[in-house]
Amino acid sequence: MSEIAEGRAAIRESKFGHLTVGAVMETQVQSATKDTKAEMLASYMMEGFGSVPIVDDTNKLIGIVSEFDLLSSLRKGKKLEDVTAGDILTGNPISVTKDTDVMTLIDVLQNNHLIRLPVLDSVGKLIGIVARRDLLRGYLQTSGS
Repeated sequence: MSEIAEGRAAIRESKFGHLTVGAVMETQVQSATKDTKAEMLASYMMEGFGSVPIVDDTNKLIGIVSEFDLLSSLRKGKKLEDVTAGDILTGNPISVTKDTDVMTLIDVLQNNHLIRLPVLDSVGKLIGIVARRDLLRGYLQTSGS
């Protein structure tokens, strides 16, 4: 067994390895609609939200806007007050459910070079967000540190 495989097996056997996204996710999510101005999204990001989920009027996830998306608009010479979330969102973003196990979440985050992911219910409605730091917090809490 490789060193990485041995490490994963050890983590799966720990308390941390038995956690799901529901145990570590944030349920207070700052979301926006496709009509939200990019300037407003930038202000959310200044408050510590590195990306903002974009939802429809039923709270169903339709996309996500990241700092990268805002910077791309600026690089194209656009003013953020003239751009809406709908103009720049990434549609069908990668997401997880509250039942996703933490090991799968780690793989999804690392394989896609992501910092955070929206958490959806069974019908695609936004119920939370989970970030790499939430995983680290969950680890520290279950390891007794």
